[in-house]
Amino acid sequence: MLYIRGMALTPETRVKRKVSDILRKYEAYFFSPASNGFGRAGIPDIIACYRGQFIAIECKAGKNITTALQRRELSAIESAGGYALVINETNIQQVEAVLQQLKEAQP
Repeated sequence: MLYIRGMALTPETRVKRKVSDILRKYEAYFFSPASNGFGRAGIPDIIACYRGQFIAIECKAGKNITTALQRRELSAIESAGGYALVINETNIQQVEAVLQQLKEAQP
């Protein structure tokens, strides 16, 4: 198991790191909203902007699924014209596919 600052990395943390690495590769703006009880419930793990497009990414590990609140937020993002992705170890390539599509679509 990987460790960071004396703590083991969870499988979901590994997914988040891989997603972050891809976003950095494309030089996308991104951040992870603080989940300290003061924000709105269900907000995706990573919020990004690439070539003027809003991208929300919910990271999961294994067979974990989104909650009803997460699905509500992801649906609202899609309805507003943004990209809403649920990413785990098996479909992480979707992040790069979306970024590549956006890169090719705009000069």
